[in-house]
Amino acid sequence: MNALMINGRKLAYERSGSGTPLVLLHGYPLDHSIWEPLIPRLEKETDLILPDLPGFGSSQPFEANYNMADLAADVAGLLDALHIQRAAIAGHSMGGYVALAFLRAYPKRLLGLGLVSSQILADAPERKAGRYIDAESILAHGVREVADGMSMKLTANPDLQGWIRGLILRQRPVGLAGALRAMAERPDSSDQFSGLNIPLCLIHGTADELIPVERARSLKAAVPAAHFTEIPAAGHMPMLETPRETAEALRALL
Repeated sequence: MNALMINGRKLAYERSGSGTPLVLLHGYPLDHSIWEPLIPRLEKETDLILPDLPGFGSSQPFEANYNMADLAADVAGLLDALHIQRAAIAGHSMGGYVALAFLRAYPKRLLGLGLVSSQILADAPERKAGRYIDAESILAHGVREVADGMSMKLTANPDLQGWIRGLILRQRPVGLAGALRAMAERPDSSDQFSGLNIPLCLIHGTADELIPVERARSLKAAVPAAHFTEIPAAGHMPMLETPRETAEALRALL
């Protein structure tokens, strides 16, 4: 992997292809490698940039609590270091929350916005409290319980479940705990779509157990110009479950 110092921390990333810059942000509790099936499908027309968000994969964690705006600032810093002024950004689940924070802070730098198995709503109070409890449990007991529980919720495909479990086991407790706290504090982003003048791409599986497809349907209803790809029977990981359909949908951002 490549790595750069961004805002005082090492940020690791993969880069391949040429064309329109497209940043793909992974979800929790994963890393950039979830996007690898899309590389051969998109690299001929895009400059693909796949970072490990801070605390995940090979990227250094924050030393203190942070929020989605801090993660968006790291993405902006990475683009600066790569001399890229504007890019399309698509985020999976938590990565979508980072993309929304980027939209809020740097709207003129976006060529397009993609939300993959994500949502624009903030956490309900009970969900917010649960994230803090989960963060403390991970710091005390490690990531194994997360790996065992989430791998089956992320996809119903048994072959992918084993791969995802192994990926989660490679993550650090401090990275997962920090991300949970940051997700708990994210704002509602419903106010970000009035007058949106860039492509909006929504990709969601109908069998998503973590974020119901109705969230994407509601956003499509609110933003009729959005490109919405609803993938039958796909779960929370369409880039792994249905890479061809996911790559094709992301071309709406180019």
